[in-house]
Parts: sequence; structure tokens; C-alpha cells
Amino acid sequence: MGFGTGLSPFASGTVGTLPAVLFVALLAGISLPVYLVITAIVCIAGVWICDRVTTDLGTHDHGAIVWDEIAGYMVTMIAVPVAPLTLAAGFFLFRLFDVWKPGPIRTMDVKVPGGLGIMIDDIAAGVLSCIALHAMIIAFPIMTTWSISSLF
Repeated sequence: MGFGTGLSPFASGTVGTLPAVLFVALLAGISLPVYLVITAIVCIAGVWICDRVTTDLGTHDHGAIVWDEIAGYMVTMIAVPVAPLTLAAGFFLFRLFDVWKPGPIRTMDVKVPGGLGIMIDDIAAGVLSCIALHAMIIAFPIMTTWSISSLF
């Protein structure tokens, strides 16, 4: 699902999140319940996938694993109207919380082993990003209507 983006020689997590932006944009027309089911499947499957890859590679949370970034970004975008600014803001917020790992997110990242440990910190970062993004949309509702074509 990451299309090899985790193999980027720099910022593999950031580059690995980019396919998620496209995936969420492609899902823009579906209902919220369907989006939630797809997101849940991605998150649950990610625990098994990341655990398997970790076992196969013999290392915890190898940089090439970006399934967790994709799941985290999908969580970020729950119930968010898809528009260029919301996609970008969600991307930057998710990367901020994923890299910063405030409070319990850092603890989860360090203490929880295996595939669940790889996934849980990104899902938690996605939850914080989702809350922050919804607050931004409430404060600046124009974010949901601006498009690239409206700037010209």
C-alpha cells in the first residue's frame, strides 16, 4: 500500500504518508460508515502485517514499514471534508504528532512490542491530529471550500 515509499533514503515516514493522502482523496465520495470500516480494516490488518514484517526483517519498526503512517493518516482524516487544504493540514498535523510523539504516544511507541507497538503510536498520533484538524476546521471553515482552482 505504500508503494515502496518507505525505502526513501530520507524521511521515510513522511514520504510513506504521501500515498495515504492520495488514498483518502480517492475515498472522498464514500460515506462515513464505509470510511470507518476501511480505516478499521487498515488498522487491524496493519497489526498483523507490521508484526510479520518485523519478524521477517528481525528488527522492530524498520523505516521501510509505512503501513502505520497510512493508517494514522486515515485516522487523522475521519469525518473531515476532503479538500486540498484539509488534506494538507491533516498531513502536516499527523507528521507533527507522529514525529513529536507527545506524552503517552512516546510511551506506547517504546513499551508496546510487535505489530501492535508499531501501529498504536501512529493511530494515537492520528487521533490527536484528527482532534486538532477538526478544531482548525471549526475555527476556519473556509478550509473545506478552498480549492486550487479557487485561488486563480
